[in-house]
Amino acid sequence: MTFSFRIDPENGIDVVRLSGELIDKTQSTELSASIDELIADQKTKLVFDLKELKYINSSGLNVMINILSRIRKAGGEVIITQVSKRVNELLIITKLNTVFTVTDTVESAISKLK
Repeated sequence: MTFSFRIDPENGIDVVRLSGELIDKTQSTELSASIDELIADQKTKLVFDLKELKYINSSGLNVMINILSRIRKAGGEVIITQVSKRVNELLIITKLNTVFTVTDTVESAISKLK
């Protein structure tokens, strides 16, 4: 399964919807470029909707951490939502659940960012 994403504006917040499998940094080149564009446009409050993300490994987590770092450096925040059981277990094992804010719904994530 391949990795893809789309960015949808919702209530003034950009929701980045990831799908497929994020297992390699090279898969995220376009995602990183899109995040750079958002930062340049001063859109630094993002929701990452992982509902359709089937799998992520350490390389994929590194991509997420890198994006979070860049957004926070620009004065923003990233909230992760709709995390599958498998991905949530990985966040807990790696203790990244203490680094990222995680919510159950896109609406609650948007509410936290407003």
